[in-house]
Amino acid sequence: MNLEEIWINSLSKIEDKIGTGATELWFKPIRLSQIKEKQAILDVPNRFFKDWLEDNHPDLIAESIGSTVGFPVIVYFRIVETTEPRVKEIELKLETRRQMLASKGMHLNPKYTFENFVVGPSNQFAHAAAKSVSEKPGRSYNPLFIYGGVGLGKTHLISATGNAAVDKNPDLSVLYVSSEQFTNEVVSALRHDRMAEFKEKYRRVDVFLLDDIQFIANKTATQEEFFHTFNALYERQKQIIISSDRSPKEMTAITDRLRSRFSMGLIADIQPPEIETKLAIVLKKAEMEMIHIPEDVAYYLASRVKSNIRELEGCLIRLGAQASLTGRPIDKEMAQNTLRDIIDDTEGLITIEHIQKTVCEYFGIKVLDIKAKKRTKEVALPRQVGMYLTKKFSDKSLSEIGKYFGGKDHATVIYACKQIEDRRTKDEAFNRLIENLLRKIKP
Repeated sequence: MNLEEIWINSLSKIEDKIGTGATELWFKPIRLSQIKEKQAILDVPNRFFKDWLEDNHPDLIAESIGSTVGFPVIVYFRIVETTEPRVKEIELKLETRRQMLASKGMHLNPKYTFENFVVGPSNQFAHAAAKSVSEKPGRSYNPLFIYGGVGLGKTHLISATGNAAVDKNPDLSVLYVSSEQFTNEVVSALRHDRMAEFKEKYRRVDVFLLDDIQFIANKTATQEEFFHTFNALYERQKQIIISSDRSPKEMTAITDRLRSRFSMGLIADIQPPEIETKLAIVLKKAEMEMIHIPEDVAYYLASRVKSNIRELEGCLIRLGAQASLTGRPIDKEMAQNTLRDIIDDTEGLITIEHIQKTVCEYFGIKVLDIKAKKRTKEVALPRQVGMYLTKKFSDKSLSEIGKYFGGKDHATVIYACKQIEDRRTKDEAFNRLIENLLRKIKP
């Protein structure tokens, strides 16, 4: 097969995995320009494609080409567009830092820093804890356990901690791994009788970052080795930072002794961001990527992408790529057309009044009661539930939501949402109640 035939075949495999829409937009404009010595060179139209592919599908192209040609390949992207001097300067700095870190055996993403992490009420506690740890590794909060849903910035935050720690003290040894990589290395070390090398690698670092620890659930050997690694580092006062998609008490497939270790330090959660934070994220990312985006489009993205920051950033990059390819400036109509397979505009039709009416009917109280300032026991829970559901369905700010429920401030709304979310995880009957309300509000 020639290069064109290899790429067509690979595209077919990619389309089977991610669908036609994403393949048409992100993969069809790519050209396979060379395969030599198990290295595949791919020409991409601009940096938006390169960034999006590296962040979202780092292995998909390599796997698809490899299965087509019959041997594994390493993929390299080459930008064929003439890049602005400022962009070239930024990319050069990132690449220089990446190589510097790699030369020390530290594979941290140089893009993940505290400077480009947008802080809001939903993540400010976790951010403050991470910054404190970066300044005094092993002495502030050890271990630091950060948990939250998919795409809320956990990887960014723990990587930023590692980057900041190295900036403050270049002699520090920082090791970042995913739990999948840790598991694979445990299996390989056991299979090839190299546990001594494994222990040397993991127990001699100053800062250990383990991402997505929930994936070691039900993996007995991995949990056993992590337990001993944890103890060895902790006894030497070395910093341990762990991320997860759930809190330690919810990790029932993790051994009790490991969960107790997680609780020895500080546990910080990241909640889905409120609209103000999402808007700031869109504008910050647009500035970093030099994408010109009007305020009404930024607000459209922030209000329609409900909870996942990764998806929010992906939408922005997609708009940047579309504008770059077509030469058309970004406006709301263009955004709606480009993102129609991602964003459901019908969600905006759910009003606060509809949510309040549904909640009050369910609890048997009057809408006037939930909107009043009264603090009676009969009204407190329905009001908290109402605020929680409004945050889920509405694009209103926390302060605005509070005004609809007795003039509460944004801190009260955050507290109410956390109380409801915590109770849902502990009380199955209460969780069913919320699920029923969710179905009533949006059938």
